[in-house]
Amino acid sequence: NFPDLLRRLQGCLLVSTYQAGKLVILRPDGATINTHFRSFNRPMGMVADRNHLVLGARMEIARFRNVPAVASKLQDPPRHDAEYIARGGDINGAIDIHELALDAQGDVWFVNTLFSCLCTLDDISSFKPRWRPWFVSHYSPEDRCHLNGLAVRDGVVRYVTALGESNEPQGWRVNKRNGGLLIDCVENRVIVRGLSMPHSPRWHNGKLWVLESGRGALVQVEPETGEKTDVAFVPGFARGIDFLGPVAFIGLSQLRETNAFTDIEITDDNADRQSGVWAVHLGTGNTIALLKFT
Repeated sequence: NFPDLLRRLQGCLLVSTYQAGKLVILRPDGATINTHFRSFNRPMGMVADRNHLVLGARMEIARFRNVPAVASKLQDPPRHDAEYIARGGDINGAIDIHELALDAQGDVWFVNTLFSCLCTLDDISSFKPRWRPWFVSHYSPEDRCHLNGLAVRDGVVRYVTALGESNEPQGWRVNKRNGGLLIDCVENRVIVRGLSMPHSPRWHNGKLWVLESGRGALVQVEPETGEKTDVAFVPGFARGIDFLGPVAFIGLSQLRETNAFTDIEITDDNADRQSGVWAVHLGTGNTIALLKFT
């Protein structure tokens, strides 16, 4: 029912998979999902709307623009309503870019995980630092807290996730199981500690959401008190989430035994972990569709 769900929501889905080096476009096509692949060097975070697509890769941030007039000429009769064409890029170096976002002014913000900070693009330098956690003393390519996710609220970059409250090189690895943080980067305060490898904070429908990847959980957080509510569980390491109406689309990854993301709850249960995209209904927490990658 994945094609029917996308059709009813009038949406398509873009998925990055950095190991395979692909950006995958999932589109409903009759009773099946049409998959359209484009190759990039380690694609990870992205942000998209009806006009723009911005993708973070290993060495660059690539920018695309929707040109609907081209889409109408691709096939006769026309079947596409959007065509994103490459329009520029910025070489940032291997700084381990994670998630991206657009603010109210249209500026591209991105998580510079290697330097433990949030950045915007710059014409002179590889990046322009805009914020870093107060517990990180200086900019250094040492991945001190594994800053990874960011969320925009009312046009302002507001929430970030990190895997550890550390000022030491790779210090977040000491307590991967429950050392994660959800931070308000406007008020410079920790909203909640003790998270299990949090990723992908989001502000949606007046609520704050986050993935606890170490538990395979979609969690709602009260931004003032830090109170947590488990909404849904998925059978894999959850990274990347977007919403369409009442549905959350959650990316799931496999975990290799040699991966740094071990010694956590989801690897202890010995369950059959999946890779793909899970569609979860926010009202019930039920999985209503799924797409497995084998």
